[in-house]
Amino acid sequence: MKSVQLIIDGSCQPTNPGTGGWCCILQCNGRERVLTGGHPASTNSRMELSAAIEGLRVLKEPCEVEVITDSMYVAQGITEYLPKWRANSWRTASGKEVKNQDLWLQLAQLLEIHTVDCTWTPAHSDHAGQNRADQLAGRAAREQAGAATGF
Repeated sequence: MKSVQLIIDGSCQPTNPGTGGWCCILQCNGRERVLTGGHPASTNSRMELSAAIEGLRVLKEPCEVEVITDSMYVAQGITEYLPKWRANSWRTASGKEVKNQDLWLQLAQLLEIHTVDCTWTPAHSDHAGQNRADQLAGRAAREQAGAATGF
């Protein structure tokens, strides 16, 4: 089984919520693929989830994936909360409906294909890949904002 690093980040410009952008950087055997995208109205959390989904979606076979993220929401969601939410009919421990359930459902399907571990890194730290994903996600959000305004 191939080992892949999937470095993800999401951004909203100029505020959260706002115009969203995401980036994922896939690295495997010395090769790299960078994907970006966005949405005209989103949140940082939705963009973080979108980056993870899109990165896992492009893998052509089951892989061992290390997701590197600065989002505790995504890291804890994958490693702790997702199994509990599924068992609890997509309700939180307090009984509220899970936010971003549409994206969590997509991610849950992809997690059944791949073996995924998460590594959390602080935002804007010394992780070069995470810093690069942050810059590219911000650029994707700005480009999305430009597309929305016609510039």
